Amino acid sequence: MPDSEPELSVADLQRHIHRMYYEKDVARGVDGTFMWLMEEVGELASALRGDDRENLAEEFADVIAWLATIANVAKIDLNAALTAKYGNGCPGCQRLVCECPNSEKP
Repeated sequence: MPDSEPELSVADLQRHIHRMYYEKDVARGVDGTFMWLMEEVGELASALRGDDRENLAEEFADVIAWLATIANVAKIDLNAALTAKYGNGCPGCQRLVCECPNSEKP
């Protein structure tokens, strides 16, 4: 077994989540899936206020997994969306290292 953990790209993750859960996710629909995502965001918010690094990592993973889930239900390719929006740098200033004023959301 290799020393390092296997890597999972955004595209790989979305396909992996699709294989595991798609039928359940589609039956739940976008609204129901969105509510699960929001629950996980709340759990992440709680974990950020704590000091349990293992729990924090799990909550980050859950949020990303539920985001991939809702993207599957909505038929959005996350890899394509991320590449289109952020692949050439900041969407605001178009630079690799953002130079947008702090008062603006990049």
